[in-house]
Amino acid sequence: SVPSSQTTCSESKPYNTQTLILPLRVQDPAYQDYDGSGAQDPSYQDYDGSGGYAEPTLAETVADFLGHLSSSPGSFDADVGYIVTMLNAWVTTEELLKDLVELIYTQSSAIPNFSYTGARLCNHLSQHLKISPKSGNFRQLLLQRCRQEFDHKDKAVKGDPTTRKSFHSFVLFLGELYLNLEVKSQTGPPNRADILLGALKDLLDCLFSNPDDSNLICAVKLLKLTGSVLEDTWKRNKKSDMDKLVKRIENTVLDANCSRDVKQMLLKLVELRSSDWGRVHAAAAANYATPDNDPNYFMNEPTFYTTDGTPFTAADPEYSEKYQEILDREDINFPEQEENNGSDS
Repeated sequence: SVPSSQTTCSESKPYNTQTLILPLRVQDPAYQDYDGSGAQDPSYQDYDGSGGYAEPTLAETVADFLGHLSSSPGSFDADVGYIVTMLNAWVTTEELLKDLVELIYTQSSAIPNFSYTGARLCNHLSQHLKISPKSGNFRQLLLQRCRQEFDHKDKAVKGDPTTRKSFHSFVLFLGELYLNLEVKSQTGPPNRADILLGALKDLLDCLFSNPDDSNLICAVKLLKLTGSVLEDTWKRNKKSDMDKLVKRIENTVLDANCSRDVKQMLLKLVELRSSDWGRVHAAAAANYATPDNDPNYFMNEPTFYTTDGTPFTAADPEYSEKYQEILDREDINFPEQEENNGSDS
């Protein structure tokens, strides 16, 4: 298999918070015994200038662990249990739950390379946070917050570059949320949130109805991420939505005033779908894949991120030289290279 590699922003972005007020409950064992020694974690102590300690707010603590997960996503499984224990001890009111949802939503939808980890965290919190006020539990409040952003889609998709960039990050986070957020079933395994299925279809329609380069690139990324699951679900429901979407993509290639590179991306996406999203003859493709015979070729390669969090692969022509530099620096070899190296020895 091809080794996976990604670079991430080393510092989390600042958080825009307003009413996060509850101080850290330093008397709670969850805070005092983080390392198992009975000693309070010193990272949660700051001098307040009077000889004592200023207890951090919920906003500061959430920003701290989200920043940690953003820079070290591989630590998720090891850390998420502690995070849930901490939040269950802390988030005990409806107001604080709403504040928590806003903090996690803001981070997850604002930084592209955190959307997957953010969606996993949202799923874990929806399953394990105990508080469930009349206004809704964590999952319900999160979906309500996503709905607020969704309702602004028609304006955001036509906005200035900054507005569109924020909207595209939200779209991709919603895609990750659809893949990762589980809704418990009384009769079988967990289901995906059906409300997100309809939302993703509407977002794709919105993006293709405004076919400038940035909107189309976002649509391609969303379909690479969710296309196979969307099509499987639509087929089970006896709907031909993916066929209609592919026809629309083909018309966009013919008619839209977009760049040549973006048209190539759209054509590659159609090829990817024709191979059942890369699932046809997967074993053979893994052994003999090339950019010419495997539309899924570039999806098998590592993804890196620019300093502002923009993901790129070898499929992105504007980053091709930088991509190769990173491969050389990380000493990443692909299967055919390993085989050639082995035959030379």
